[in-house]
Amino acid sequence: MPIDAVDLEVIKASLSGIVQEMQNSLFRTGFSTIVRESQDASCALMNAQGEVIAQHVVLPLHIGAFPACCAAVLEEFVQNIGEGDAFLINHPYQGGSPHAPDLCVITPVFVGDALFGFCGSIAHKGDIGGPVPGSCSGQAREIFNEGLHLPAVRYQRRFEPLTDIERIVAANSRTPELVLGDIRGQLGADRLGEKRLQKLVAKYGADKVRQSSLRLFEIGEARVRLAIAEWADGRYDAERFVDDDGIELEKPVRIHVAAEKRGDRLHFDFSGSADQTRGPANIRPPLVQAACAYALISMIDPHMYVSSGLLRAFSITARVGSVLNPRFPAPVNTYNPTVHALVDTLFAALAPIVSDKARADGSGSRSIVIGGRRTSAGQGYVQYEIIAGGGGARATKDGASVTTVNQSNARIAPIEIIESEFSTRLVRFELIRDSGGPGQFRGGLGVRREYLNLADARFSIRSMKHIIPPHGMAGGRDGRPGDIWIDPDTDGAKRLPTRYADYPLKEGDVFRLDTPGGGGYGDPLERPAERVLADVRERFVSPAAAEREYGVVFTGDGSAVDESATAKKRATLREGGASSKLNSSGTNPKS
Repeated sequence: MPIDAVDLEVIKASLSGIVQEMQNSLFRTGFSTIVRESQDASCALMNAQGEVIAQHVVLPLHIGAFPACCAAVLEEFVQNIGEGDAFLINHPYQGGSPHAPDLCVITPVFVGDALFGFCGSIAHKGDIGGPVPGSCSGQAREIFNEGLHLPAVRYQRRFEPLTDIERIVAANSRTPELVLGDIRGQLGADRLGEKRLQKLVAKYGADKVRQSSLRLFEIGEARVRLAIAEWADGRYDAERFVDDDGIELEKPVRIHVAAEKRGDRLHFDFSGSADQTRGPANIRPPLVQAACAYALISMIDPHMYVSSGLLRAFSITARVGSVLNPRFPAPVNTYNPTVHALVDTLFAALAPIVSDKARADGSGSRSIVIGGRRTSAGQGYVQYEIIAGGGGARATKDGASVTTVNQSNARIAPIEIIESEFSTRLVRFELIRDSGGPGQFRGGLGVRREYLNLADARFSIRSMKHIIPPHGMAGGRDGRPGDIWIDPDTDGAKRLPTRYADYPLKEGDVFRLDTPGGGGYGDPLERPAERVLADVRERFVSPAAAEREYGVVFTGDGSAVDESATAKKRATLREGGASSKLNSSGTNPKS
């Protein structure tokens, strides 16, 4: 059936709008701060085969997770799916969830008696069991250390809840009311999506909506292939390293890609990446595929319509038994540092052929988890926060400060919410001066977030780039690495590793998290002196760093650039080769 161009555009906008409405519903009905404040969740519409026909991007990785979760539901229940059913799954190996806390709720959409598609939502749960509050132990050695895992299970039958499932989930969580509230919010968002999709089908007909979805797959694939065809043929290699896996603290984890480009075909071979790790740094192939799709979308058109059609435009090889394709039951729960290293590797590999979209490394991602029991009611609580850092500088712009980078897209929870709901107090939240990597375009600044702990609790962190900094690009310098300290500036100060689980915080303890700054892009000596002056005035750069890194000297009162002294200083630095002191290749600094 030929599809009218106007109808196609209206249906496309409607599908995207349905997903956005689902997400708004989910965020507004979230019980936990993770969902309602940080928005660590996303929604999608799938066809009857489980392929994504619309995803309004919040968390790009879920373009790979949704089809894998749907495939598990179809495999288990293909002959026994009815209207009003709902399914849960959070198993990384039997489905596509990045880790156990990312629980997926899937509901079928029927048109008449025929299965038309699925609505899905994935949202992070504050606690799904396991040995530590928050279920994200940085020292997990197998998936069984990571909390409750559900294969594809039925949650509702003909709109009637199967309460045994909720009882099992509640019994395995330190915060059962919040977890069940968020799951029910996901179900409500899915039900809303069902109604909106059925109304769209009623307006245009099932065949037209189905054919439009297939056409959108074709357009997405063609859009990516057309861009790839314009790039130079060749093989492009790059690598990045994750600080460690949480177990072997002195062993960086290598992520390597060989990108083979021929005509309109692009293949990513990750065979050179490290073997699967003992600690939870592993990720599964659905996330590898999604990271590749994210990188291509970013390089081609950030406003591209997102569907499974994009996944058809490239291929991947992820060696079995590697960190990117581990064997069960290898742990996976602190997966995000590995995905960030993977995305940085992809950008570095393709930078020579997409130079206008090249950029330095950003800060990656990190979260802190504090768990305890409220003495007044005896109820458990889990404070889960996602903390941003500096974005890498781009080929034409400075990096953004205090922003989530790459595939991360969650928000920092407001201070008022944190202090009103949990037993901590924020005593410092500020940009870290000089943390952005120097360059013609400066890296974004990291942030210092310091807390006073008001009650005994258990503390965990999963972070990255505390040892290996965000690399600069094209002559830009590295960004400042991150750090985590307990009781800093005291005789009892203790520095924690990048990933750490279950540190016993005492009432009155202070903990400080410094997030990394982004890498710089281009020679710092090429940055206009007036922009350096503006950076100093804004306290992004110190006067000492302005002279040392950028060769910019100010007048006696610091109010203006001393043009003559700056010219001499920059000439001296160029002669001394200062602007070549960088590590932008992504090679292991320990090798």
